[in-house]
Amino acid sequence: MDRAEIVHKNFLNRVASGNLPERSSTTRLNDTGLGTEALVEMFQSQVLSRQLDRVSRQLQAQGQGYYTIGSSGHEGSAAVAAGLRPTDPAFLHYRDAAFQIQRSRQVPGQTPLWDMLLSFAAGCEDPISGGRHKVLGSKSLNIPPQTSTIASHLPKAVGAAYSVALAPRLDCEHRQWPADSIVLCSFGDASVNHSTAQGALNTAGWTAYQSVPLPLLFVCEDNGIGISTKTPGGWIEASVAKRPGLRYFHCTGLDMLDTFATVIEAADWVRRRRKPAFLHMRTVRLYGHAGADAQTAYLTSAQIEADEDNDPLLISARILLEENILTPDVILDIYNSTFDRAERAARQVVARPKLKTSQDVMASLVPPARKCATTNGPSPEARTAAFGETDIRSMDQSQHMAKLINMALTDLMLEHREIVLAGEDVGPKGGVYGVTQKLSSRFGPARVINTLLDEQSILGLAIGMAHNGLLPIPEIQFLAYLHNAEDQLRGEAATLSFFSNGQFTNPMVLRIAGLGYQRGFGGHFHNDNSLAVLRDIPGIVIACPSNGADAVHMLREAVRLARVEQRIVVFVEPIALYMTRDLHEEKDRQWTFDYPCPGSGEAIGIGRIGQFGTGRDLAIVSYANGYYLSRQAEKILRERHNVDARVIDLRWLAPLPSDELLAATNGCNNILIVDECRTTGSQSEALMTLFCENSQRSRIITRLAADDSFIATGPAYGATLPCRDSIVEAALTNLGKNTRRGAG
Repeated sequence: MDRAEIVHKNFLNRVASGNLPERSSTTRLNDTGLGTEALVEMFQSQVLSRQLDRVSRQLQAQGQGYYTIGSSGHEGSAAVAAGLRPTDPAFLHYRDAAFQIQRSRQVPGQTPLWDMLLSFAAGCEDPISGGRHKVLGSKSLNIPPQTSTIASHLPKAVGAAYSVALAPRLDCEHRQWPADSIVLCSFGDASVNHSTAQGALNTAGWTAYQSVPLPLLFVCEDNGIGISTKTPGGWIEASVAKRPGLRYFHCTGLDMLDTFATVIEAADWVRRRRKPAFLHMRTVRLYGHAGADAQTAYLTSAQIEADEDNDPLLISARILLEENILTPDVILDIYNSTFDRAERAARQVVARPKLKTSQDVMASLVPPARKCATTNGPSPEARTAAFGETDIRSMDQSQHMAKLINMALTDLMLEHREIVLAGEDVGPKGGVYGVTQKLSSRFGPARVINTLLDEQSILGLAIGMAHNGLLPIPEIQFLAYLHNAEDQLRGEAATLSFFSNGQFTNPMVLRIAGLGYQRGFGGHFHNDNSLAVLRDIPGIVIACPSNGADAVHMLREAVRLARVEQRIVVFVEPIALYMTRDLHEEKDRQWTFDYPCPGSGEAIGIGRIGQFGTGRDLAIVSYANGYYLSRQAEKILRERHNVDARVIDLRWLAPLPSDELLAATNGCNNILIVDECRTTGSQSEALMTLFCENSQRSRIITRLAADDSFIATGPAYGATLPCRDSIVEAALTNLGKNTRRGAG
């Protein structure tokens, strides 16, 4: 027989007969401060969660419901919700339906039964995801939607907790939570073993160890198994209880009185001390992992029945009977009438409209713009005080890219108090290449955060801060290091607007030092020429300047996109061009530029390309180092080979500036794409497709890209990459002219 049906009949029979499991806790109602009405409401939340699981299974069997993970056995989360404030943000475990139901009782006007059924049936009226996914979440309940199943929400919970104290200090315009909030983050025991969870726990402890405020309550719902893999007995306590910087609490989540009393104690400790705590809550998992999971394939009947004997609803019924609050008949009536209500509602829900078109699905990929206060920028006195006289005077001299980005960051941080920089070595050291020099002394360690060396924590910090109205500019020290944490972008940051129908956002500008051409430094870890991992994430913007003046304007646009349009912008800074001053000859200083002070110069909006020359023979399309090298090649092609070329700088790699590219190349006979990233998976593939699909006449379209190889250290640092002379040769080949390699 179906295990859900067995658990159902067990409840009916055992409540009617009074054959209920013994409690392992001695906590009584009088010990908790709860009233009888509150306890009954908590039980009703547990029952509704259970009956929604049953109805969900029916919908799936009828072909009217979709993949879902049930909450049966984890109904103790209702007591967790009861012990917190509805203004406390909650990043929930996917089995915490009872938490959301209970919290909805704390906020007027909520309809959890209807809302969750809409989610189960993928109805487009689902108030959290708009029919895109079965997720827990609610804007009015401060529950951002979670779709991850392997603890990827823990790093951003740490960031959110960090923001609780910081946002009021910076007077953030879009702050979401009260200054005395605590952040809840719940997850399963199997998730604790994931590197993401270990990093988040370590970061929380590391932060608290230094007495930095971090009001965070981790809740581990320990049901003893992850899908089919058992958690060793005692493992969670052994691995967490003595972690530095974390206070450990324990309760049985099977018993709502014990859970509530412990949550009250733990939440009070976190709220008063502004330090993180870890609540280890023992639960059981009923019915299997998810969907049609047949747990009989990996658990014995005795093991399954032992968990079913500890059904938390049976223990809740025992508490209500022992406290003389309800009779068996009333308990059964609550149970049965709740199912009847859920079943009736489900019959209506399945008839509600669904998403139909690609446009419907994609409507929430890009967040809605928000109103932001108009800023007039800092006064001249404030700028002088921040920059200092020496740097103010240096603005009259042309500078390389690294210096210009530093100036732009300073002006942006002066204008927008909610901007916070974070990353490895960005503080007093000023970063590996000095791009953030002096920013720590200008704005203090609260706004220029030297993080620990963990990229998952850096991005999680940014995501969590952005949830609470801050505008983070995190830095990943080298492009190759992003791979340690790319799921924080792909699985968390970029999906939030999509799965919340635009209600939750985490805007940021992620700065990454990257790409190749560094001479003799670091090999493939410091010279990474692959952006493929970024290009296929829906919704994010990728900016990649080739020179300092563009970098300033594009960085300002990136901040506007994040601040106003709530976008996630990845700002890739080509390391090899940071200090580059010369273009054609030594000391020609043609790659240094004057600093465009705020309000000066023409803005470089998203999708605006750059162009040098108007030649009609050939359009060379490139970006970053490739654009720089193509400018060198253009001079040789013009002076030595009588080729009249134009060189186009993409600037924005995603979304691809298709319309401007097509317009800019329209008057050219041929096109050469120069891509410093690898042949496989590079921008050149998309560009070739774009031009071939939109070519209205016969013309030759070719590409020159890097070899499919990692980059070597030493003299061969550029052997696999396009260079000035290979661009010249590729251009001549494209035009059908004789080629001859030149020196250089």
